[in-house]
Amino acid sequence: MQLTFGFSPCPNDTFMFEPIVSGRVDLSGTKFDIHLADVEQLNKAALECRWDVTKLSFNAYTRLYTKYQLLTAGSALGNNCGPLLISREKLTKQDVSRLRIAIPGYHTTAYLLLKYAFPQDLDTVEFVFSDIENAVLDGRADAGLIIHENRFTYQDRGLYKIADLGEIWEQSTGYPIPLGGIAVRRDLPEDVKKLVNTIVSNSIVYAFDHPGSGREFIRKNAQEMNDKVMQAHIDLYVNEYSKNIGTAGRAAVEKLFKTVDPHITDDTLKTLFVC
Repeated sequence: MQLTFGFSPCPNDTFMFEPIVSGRVDLSGTKFDIHLADVEQLNKAALECRWDVTKLSFNAYTRLYTKYQLLTAGSALGNNCGPLLISREKLTKQDVSRLRIAIPGYHTTAYLLLKYAFPQDLDTVEFVFSDIENAVLDGRADAGLIIHENRFTYQDRGLYKIADLGEIWEQSTGYPIPLGGIAVRRDLPEDVKKLVNTIVSNSIVYAFDHPGSGREFIRKNAQEMNDKVMQAHIDLYVNEYSKNIGTAGRAAVEKLFKTVDPHITDDTLKTLFVC
């Protein structure tokens, strides 16, 4: 059996899935055709059902749950790990409504959390996430919504934090921050979906047990990231929720769904995850 699998080149994903790429875990005869792409590219590909298995933002998944189901393994979810709103001069939350804001994509959970924190009309423009700091520094945007490793680099580049959107979510809801997850095509056979869930889970457990085994693959895809930032990235986004999203993680995802669609039914929420 061959399945397409799309995930990002960011260290959290390459750390978790290198054991699949390298065959370090039992794939039970499954061959994965791997595709690496920016998270918003993955979201847009998922809207076209391009990959059998894919990383996607939970915000995007609120529009894709009829086509995909979430795995219980592989999620990016936790505490103190949300997107930051930054600027090149010291500003306050009261300034946000007048700013042109660079965002990493309209399907990202970062954008959803921006709208959650600042529900008024905002002037936003899309950039690849890795270019947002530069867009703020050179004046293409007044502020930037940063994710991933940029959490660890913006201060070194002389930028300032306006707001921690994950902190706003956590304080308001009491739930951990649901950023993204791994989904599988809903129309695949149930036994295939369960097998993929097992393989992904085993891959993450292997990565935790052998943290240095995938270093070359992670570094190769981390672009210009230094080892310290790369490891900080992994430590922040890969955790126990990644091994198994659990009850609290499911509740956080359900809260996000209800934020997007207050009328979503409990019966629909029960079908979001592969059993």
